[in-house]
Amino acid sequence: MKLQHLNEKTVGLVLSGGGVKGMAHIGVIKCLNERGIYPKMVSGVSAGAIVGALYANGIGASDMLLFFKETPLFKYNFFAFNKPGLFDTEKYHFFFSKYFEKDSFNILEKELFVTATDLLLGAPKVFSSGELLRTLLASAALPPVFNPVTIDGRLYADGGIMNNFPVEPLLNKADFIIGCYTSGMKEVGSVILKNPIQLANRTNKLMLHANSMEKLCATDLLFRPKGLEHIGFLDKKGIEKAFIIGYDHASRCLDGLMVA
Repeated sequence: MKLQHLNEKTVGLVLSGGGVKGMAHIGVIKCLNERGIYPKMVSGVSAGAIVGALYANGIGASDMLLFFKETPLFKYNFFAFNKPGLFDTEKYHFFFSKYFEKDSFNILEKELFVTATDLLLGAPKVFSSGELLRTLLASAALPPVFNPVTIDGRLYADGGIMNNFPVEPLLNKADFIIGCYTSGMKEVGSVILKNPIQLANRTNKLMLHANSMEKLCATDLLFRPKGLEHIGFLDKKGIEKAFIIGYDHASRCLDGLMVA
Protein backbone atom coordinates (compact mmCIF):
# COMPACT_ATOMS: atom_id res chain seq x y z
CA MET A 1 0.00 0.00 0.00
CA LYS A 2 1.48 3.33 -1.06
CA LEU A 3 0.31 5.51 1.83
CA GLN A 4 2.41 8.39 0.59
CA HIS A 5 0.11 8.62 -2.44
CA LEU A 6 -3.07 9.05 -0.39
CA ASN A 7 -2.82 12.84 -0.63
CA GLU A 8 -3.61 12.38 -4.32
CA LYS A 9 -6.91 10.72 -3.43
CA THR A 10 -10.12 11.77 -1.71
CA VAL A 11 -9.72 10.12 1.68
CA GLY A 12 -12.79 9.51 3.83
CA LEU A 13 -12.79 8.72 7.55
CA VAL A 14 -15.43 6.69 9.42
CA LEU A 15 -15.58 7.13 13.21
CA SER A 16 -17.72 4.82 15.33
CA GLY A 17 -19.45 5.53 18.60
CA GLY A 18 -17.97 4.36 21.87
CA GLY A 19 -18.33 7.07 24.49
CA VAL A 20 -15.03 7.85 26.18
CA LYS A 21 -13.45 5.05 24.14
CA GLY A 22 -14.01 7.33 21.13
CA MET A 23 -11.11 9.47 22.32
CA ALA A 24 -9.00 6.89 20.50
CA HIS A 25 -10.28 8.54 17.30
CA ILE A 26 -8.34 11.67 18.26
CA GLY A 27 -5.15 9.65 18.57
CA VAL A 28 -5.75 8.06 15.18
CA ILE A 29 -6.35 11.44 13.53
CA LYS A 30 -3.21 12.89 15.10
CA CYS A 31 -1.19 9.94 13.84
CA LEU A 32 -2.63 10.21 10.31
CA ASN A 33 -1.92 13.93 10.13
CA GLU A 34 1.68 13.46 11.32
CA ARG A 35 2.19 11.15 8.35
CA GLY A 36 0.69 13.59 5.89
CA ILE A 37 -2.70 11.88 5.62
CA TYR A 38 -5.57 14.38 5.86
CA PRO A 39 -9.05 12.94 5.33
CA LYS A 40 -11.24 15.35 3.36
CA MET A 41 -14.59 14.00 4.56
CA VAL A 42 -15.77 12.37 7.78
CA SER A 43 -18.75 10.21 8.65
CA GLY A 44 -19.27 9.84 12.39
CA VAL A 45 -21.75 8.73 14.99
CA SER A 46 -22.09 9.61 18.67
CA ALA A 47 -18.59 10.31 20.09
CA GLY A 48 -17.21 9.78 16.59
CA ALA A 49 -19.52 12.48 15.23
CA ILE A 50 -18.29 14.98 17.81
CA VAL A 51 -14.63 14.16 17.15
CA GLY A 52 -15.32 14.32 13.42
CA ALA A 53 -16.97 17.73 13.71
CA LEU A 54 -14.08 19.13 15.73
CA TYR A 55 -11.61 17.81 13.17
CA ALA A 56 -13.70 19.15 10.29
CA ASN A 57 -13.64 22.54 12.01
CA GLY A 58 -9.85 22.63 12.07
CA ILE A 59 -9.48 21.85 15.79
CA GLY A 60 -6.19 20.17 16.71
CA ALA A 61 -5.80 17.03 18.82
CA SER A 62 -4.86 18.82 22.06
CA ASP A 63 -7.89 21.11 21.85
CA MET A 64 -10.16 18.18 20.99
CA LEU A 65 -9.05 16.48 24.20
CA LEU A 66 -9.57 19.74 26.10
CA PHE A 67 -13.15 19.92 24.82
CA PHE A 68 -13.98 16.49 26.24
CA LYS A 69 -12.15 17.12 29.49
CA GLU A 70 -13.93 20.44 30.04
CA THR A 71 -17.40 19.23 29.10
CA PRO A 72 -19.10 17.73 32.18
CA LEU A 73 -20.97 14.48 31.66
CA PHE A 74 -22.99 14.64 34.85
CA LYS A 75 -24.03 17.87 36.59
CA TYR A 76 -26.79 18.02 39.17
CA ASN A 77 -28.31 21.11 37.54
CA PHE A 78 -28.39 19.27 34.19
CA PHE A 79 -30.97 16.78 35.45
CA ALA A 80 -33.91 16.50 33.06
CA PHE A 81 -37.41 17.19 34.35
CA ASN A 82 -40.47 15.95 32.51
CA LYS A 83 -38.21 14.57 29.78
CA PRO A 84 -37.39 10.92 28.91
CA GLY A 85 -33.80 10.91 30.13
CA LEU A 86 -31.70 11.48 33.24
CA PHE A 87 -29.86 14.51 31.87
CA ASP A 88 -31.08 17.34 29.65
CA THR A 89 -29.05 17.01 26.46
CA GLU A 90 -29.74 20.54 25.27
CA LYS A 91 -27.99 22.04 28.31
CA TYR A 92 -24.71 20.87 26.78
CA HIS A 93 -25.20 23.22 23.82
CA PHE A 94 -23.09 25.90 25.52
CA PHE A 95 -19.95 23.75 25.62
CA PHE A 96 -20.23 23.02 21.91
CA SER A 97 -20.82 26.64 20.95
CA LYS A 98 -17.39 27.61 22.33
CA TYR A 99 -15.69 25.51 19.65
CA PHE A 100 -17.84 26.41 16.65
CA GLU A 101 -18.03 30.00 15.43
CA LYS A 102 -21.41 29.42 13.79
CA ASP A 103 -24.01 26.72 14.26
CA SER A 104 -23.86 25.39 10.71
CA PHE A 105 -22.30 22.60 8.66
CA ASN A 106 -21.32 25.30 6.14
CA ILE A 107 -18.50 26.66 8.31
CA LEU A 108 -16.62 23.37 8.40
CA GLU A 109 -13.38 22.92 6.48
CA LYS A 110 -14.15 19.25 5.74
CA GLU A 111 -17.31 17.56 4.55
CA LEU A 112 -19.12 16.00 7.53
CA PHE A 113 -21.86 13.38 7.80
CA VAL A 114 -23.53 12.88 11.20
CA THR A 115 -25.74 9.89 11.94
CA ALA A 116 -28.55 10.01 14.51
CA THR A 117 -31.52 7.72 15.16
CA ASP A 118 -35.04 8.88 14.31
CA LEU A 119 -36.92 7.38 17.25
CA LEU A 120 -40.35 7.93 15.69
CA LEU A 121 -39.51 6.31 12.37
CA GLY A 122 -37.14 3.74 13.84
CA ALA A 123 -34.40 4.41 11.29
CA PRO A 124 -30.99 6.08 11.05
CA LYS A 125 -30.83 9.62 9.68
CA VAL A 126 -27.73 11.19 8.12
CA PHE A 127 -27.27 14.96 8.46
CA SER A 128 -24.78 16.89 6.34
CA SER A 129 -26.21 20.41 6.12
CA GLY A 130 -28.12 22.96 8.16
CA GLU A 131 -27.93 23.34 11.94
CA LEU A 132 -24.88 21.56 13.34
CA LEU A 133 -24.88 21.59 17.14
CA ARG A 134 -28.30 20.06 17.81
CA THR A 135 -27.40 17.36 15.30
CA LEU A 136 -24.22 16.54 17.23
CA LEU A 137 -26.12 16.50 20.51
CA ALA A 138 -28.73 14.18 19.02
CA SER A 139 -26.13 11.81 17.60
CA ALA A 140 -24.59 11.36 21.07
CA ALA A 141 -27.81 11.34 23.13
CA LEU A 142 -27.52 7.81 24.52
CA PRO A 143 -30.77 6.63 26.17
CA PRO A 144 -31.66 6.56 28.98
CA VAL A 145 -28.77 8.73 30.23
CA PHE A 146 -29.48 11.67 27.89
CA ASN A 147 -32.89 12.69 26.64
CA PRO A 148 -33.65 12.76 22.88
CA VAL A 149 -33.23 15.97 20.86
CA THR A 150 -35.99 17.49 18.75
CA ILE A 151 -35.02 18.49 15.21
CA ASP A 152 -37.70 19.69 12.78
CA GLY A 153 -40.39 18.23 14.99
CA ARG A 154 -38.86 14.75 15.22
CA LEU A 155 -37.12 13.04 18.12
CA TYR A 156 -33.53 11.91 17.61
CA ALA A 157 -31.19 9.91 19.83
CA ASP A 158 -27.78 8.27 19.66
CA GLY A 159 -27.04 7.20 16.08
CA GLY A 160 -25.26 4.07 17.28
CA ILE A 161 -28.61 2.52 18.15
CA MET A 162 -29.18 1.82 14.45
CA ASN A 163 -25.74 2.32 12.86
CA ASN A 164 -22.60 2.35 14.95
CA PHE A 165 -20.25 2.39 11.96
CA PRO A 166 -21.75 4.75 9.34
CA VAL A 167 -19.59 3.99 6.33
CA GLU A 168 -22.49 4.37 3.86
CA PRO A 169 -22.22 8.15 3.20
CA LEU A 170 -18.63 7.69 2.00
CA LEU A 171 -19.01 4.65 -0.25
CA ASN A 172 -19.64 6.56 -3.47
CA LYS A 173 -17.73 9.71 -2.55
CA ALA A 174 -14.30 8.72 -1.20
CA ASP A 175 -11.51 7.04 -3.17
CA PHE A 176 -9.98 5.56 -0.03
CA ILE A 177 -11.86 4.91 3.22
CA ILE A 178 -10.17 4.73 6.61
CA GLY A 179 -12.20 3.50 9.57
CA CYS A 180 -11.71 3.58 13.33
CA TYR A 181 -13.89 1.25 15.39
CA THR A 182 -13.76 1.70 19.17
CA SER A 183 -16.75 -0.36 20.36
CA GLY A 184 -15.12 -3.75 20.77
CA MET A 185 -16.56 -6.32 23.16
CA LYS A 186 -14.95 -8.44 25.83
CA GLU A 187 -16.11 -11.63 27.50
CA VAL A 188 -17.72 -11.03 30.89
CA GLY A 189 -18.51 -13.24 33.85
CA SER A 190 -22.04 -14.14 34.88
CA VAL A 191 -21.52 -12.21 38.12
CA ILE A 192 -22.19 -8.90 36.34
CA LEU A 193 -25.48 -10.10 34.83
CA LYS A 194 -27.42 -10.56 38.04
CA ASN A 195 -30.09 -7.87 37.66
CA PRO A 196 -32.29 -6.49 34.85
CA ILE A 197 -30.26 -3.26 34.47
CA GLN A 198 -26.97 -5.11 34.04
CA LEU A 199 -28.56 -7.54 31.60
CA ALA A 200 -30.12 -4.71 29.56
CA ASN A 201 -26.79 -2.86 29.46
CA ARG A 202 -24.97 -5.96 28.21
CA THR A 203 -27.57 -6.78 25.55
CA ASN A 204 -27.59 -3.17 24.30
CA LYS A 205 -23.81 -3.28 23.85
CA LEU A 206 -24.08 -6.57 21.97
CA MET A 207 -26.68 -5.10 19.62
CA LEU A 208 -24.53 -2.02 18.92
CA HIS A 209 -21.56 -4.25 18.20
CA ALA A 210 -23.54 -6.62 15.96
CA ASN A 211 -24.90 -3.88 13.70
CA SER A 212 -21.35 -2.89 12.72
CA MET A 213 -19.53 -6.16 12.12
CA GLU A 214 -20.52 -6.74 8.49
CA LYS A 215 -19.57 -3.18 7.49
CA LEU A 216 -16.04 -3.06 8.87
CA CYS A 217 -14.72 -4.81 5.76
CA ALA A 218 -16.04 -1.94 3.59
CA THR A 219 -12.99 0.16 4.55
CA ASP A 220 -9.63 0.16 2.82
CA LEU A 221 -7.81 0.60 6.13
CA LEU A 222 -9.33 -0.18 9.52
CA PHE A 223 -8.08 0.65 13.02
CA ARG A 224 -9.46 -1.43 15.92
CA PRO A 225 -7.39 -0.40 18.97
CA LYS A 226 -7.05 -3.08 21.63
CA GLY A 227 -7.35 -2.23 25.32
CA LEU A 228 -10.32 0.12 25.01
CA GLU A 229 -12.67 -2.54 26.42
CA HIS A 230 -11.25 -1.79 29.86
CA ILE A 231 -12.38 1.85 29.71
CA GLY A 232 -15.89 2.68 30.89
CA PHE A 233 -18.31 4.12 28.33
CA LEU A 234 -18.76 7.34 30.33
CA ASP A 235 -15.59 7.26 32.45
CA LYS A 236 -13.91 10.64 31.94
CA LYS A 237 -10.80 9.35 33.71
CA GLY A 238 -10.19 7.25 30.61
CA ILE A 239 -9.99 10.16 28.14
CA GLU A 240 -6.20 10.42 28.03
CA LYS A 241 -5.73 6.66 28.15
CA ALA A 242 -8.07 6.07 25.19
CA PHE A 243 -6.29 8.79 23.20
CA ILE A 244 -2.89 7.18 23.81
CA ILE A 245 -4.21 3.72 22.92
CA GLY A 246 -5.58 5.07 19.63
CA TYR A 247 -2.38 6.94 18.78
CA ASP A 248 -0.07 4.04 19.60
CA HIS A 249 -2.22 1.55 17.69
CA ALA A 250 -2.37 3.74 14.57
CA SER A 251 1.37 4.41 14.76
CA ARG A 252 2.19 0.70 14.81
CA CYS A 253 -0.19 -0.03 11.95
CA LEU A 254 0.95 2.84 9.72
CA ASP A 255 4.65 2.33 10.39
CA GLY A 256 4.25 -1.33 9.48
CA LEU A 257 2.47 -0.46 6.23
CA MET A 258 5.07 2.13 5.26
CA VAL A 259 7.91 -0.30 5.86
CA ALA A 260 6.10 -2.95 3.82
